[in-house]
Amino acid sequence: MAEMFSTLGTWNWLIFGFILMALELAAPGVFLFWLGLAALVVGLLSFVFTPSWQMQLLMFAVFAALAVPAWRHFAKGATAASKTNPFLNRRNEALVGREFTLEKPIVDGSGTVRIDDTIWRVAGPDAPAGSRVKVVRADGASLTVAAV
Repeated sequence: MAEMFSTLGTWNWLIFGFILMALELAAPGVFLFWLGLAALVVGLLSFVFTPSWQMQLLMFAVFAALAVPAWRHFAKGATAASKTNPFLNRRNEALVGREFTLEKPIVDGSGTVRIDDTIWRVAGPDAPAGSRVKVVRADGASLTVAAV
């Protein structure tokens, strides 16, 4: 077993790193990527100086352990970006409380309103076209409105 470790070299670490990153594509979870990155760093450092196999394993362990806080830091930055736009991928919820003008009248509880470049179905009390309505609830692609 020690003989196998003693043959660890630069190319072994680089190949191992790329294999781990390729496995990340097959089974995404953002875990193997960081281990692959640690293996690549060990491989690149092995180009600079020739560490013993024990030192290479120690470097891999240290870099892999440092990858966890690095991953948390980057993940926190990604969630902070989503907090700046809380309605991302929930556009209809951002419309609740806003007022719009009916494009087509609400007849038998159904009509339409134009919001920017999109025509939304609305449900509410009967009202003529051109009436101002306020969105009180968003349910999928349909909005519930009330007269203003």
